[in-house]
Amino acid sequence: MIEHLLEKYAVGVPRYTSYPTAPHFSETVTADTYANWLSDLSDPQPISLYMHIPYCEEMCWYCGCLTKIVKRYAPISSYVDTLTAEIDLVAAHLPGKFKAGAVHWGGGSPTILKADDWKRTFEILHKRFEFGSDADIAVEMDPRTTTPEYVAALAECGVNRVSIGVQDFDENVQKAINRIQPYEVTARVVGWLRDAGITNINLDLMYGLPHQTVALVEDMTEKALSLAPTRIALFGYAHVPWMKKHQRLIPTELLPDTLERYRQSETAAKMLVEAGFNRIGLDHFAAPKDTMTRAAQDGSLRRNFQGYTTDTSDTMLGFGASSIGNMPQGYVQNTSAIANYTRSVSNGELPIARGLKVSAEDRLHRDAINMLMCDLRLDVAALCEQHGVADSRLDFVFERLANPLKDGLMTLNGRTIQVTDAGRPLVRVIAAAFDEYLAHAKARHSIAI
Repeated sequence: MIEHLLEKYAVGVPRYTSYPTAPHFSETVTADTYANWLSDLSDPQPISLYMHIPYCEEMCWYCGCLTKIVKRYAPISSYVDTLTAEIDLVAAHLPGKFKAGAVHWGGGSPTILKADDWKRTFEILHKRFEFGSDADIAVEMDPRTTTPEYVAALAECGVNRVSIGVQDFDENVQKAINRIQPYEVTARVVGWLRDAGITNINLDLMYGLPHQTVALVEDMTEKALSLAPTRIALFGYAHVPWMKKHQRLIPTELLPDTLERYRQSETAAKMLVEAGFNRIGLDHFAAPKDTMTRAAQDGSLRRNFQGYTTDTSDTMLGFGASSIGNMPQGYVQNTSAIANYTRSVSNGELPIARGLKVSAEDRLHRDAINMLMCDLRLDVAALCEQHGVADSRLDFVFERLANPLKDGLMTLNGRTIQVTDAGRPLVRVIAAAFDEYLAHAKARHSIAI
């Protein structure tokens, strides 16, 4: 049965970290558009900040992010100069000093920054935004280059959540993806973090990597659990060599097939649930007392460009090359080329390359997709009422969902969709029924498992 479902539904669909998705952004949204959107902000709700550091010391072949390999620190230091200048530039367009409820550092490898550059970046953030004691300050960390002194600097800057990239602990898998990171290295850094008072620790694991088997995934999961994280993200490797040329270094014949990917993901998921973790949405797991568990239980869980989040702000300001911001009015994305990014900021210009103004119809569909991805449940009638439209507005989706319903990926009670256990790994396919842009998309996507 599962083989049939995978053959039928393991198709390329977006990950839905936004809606509409990034391939539909256009140059019609400009720096002037963003400036106007910033000046119109007035919601007293705390905003969120995203800081992108597009540098790594070496390329991991599985990586799907925008990053640049550097062997000298000078370009990084220069980039921090531009980043802090951009913070000043954006803040100048705001109608006041806003409270920042969450800051997320991503990359690349944010922890490639030296401690002094960390501190001066945080100084400018605190100068331009207000931070309460409850602010969630999270950093993606590469443990291979981390030291106790570095961890101490993070703690001094107020970092209270760290996401450690692991992928897999097996040496052969690590060699195949060009990321050698022994278990002992990760365990050592986890110890340093806890000694520094940073106890909210997320581990990023992957399935579907070259050489991986169910047995290796079992071992990977056991080792991850031994580190007692508060969250685990279990991502399926997205093999998109047409987008990321370095992924061509991973031979396709070394990758597990769709059925094996499914068995790997469900094996790890079962082990994590049996260990007491709550399964969150598509691919996250959280300890019972973690804030993400509470968010999933009270319906406040959200999805943004960092994946599942407890951040409920409608505004996320993106800083750094290629970073994406989410505004009540729509999305904006900075230029990806670091030279162009630097030039724009140096000229006193917001470095916007493209974006998308979100319509009322987009918001309706976005909320539907978010609820399915986060809650695995959607009351279509209640959603339409909330948006002030007739519930017949979304009648067309039920025809699109006829096959998932027939095949047991979901149930339908009146106009309420409930994703089943069988449908959870394929929830992106169900969510795609609400995507009015997908049929016109030119971009290719990774498979939905």
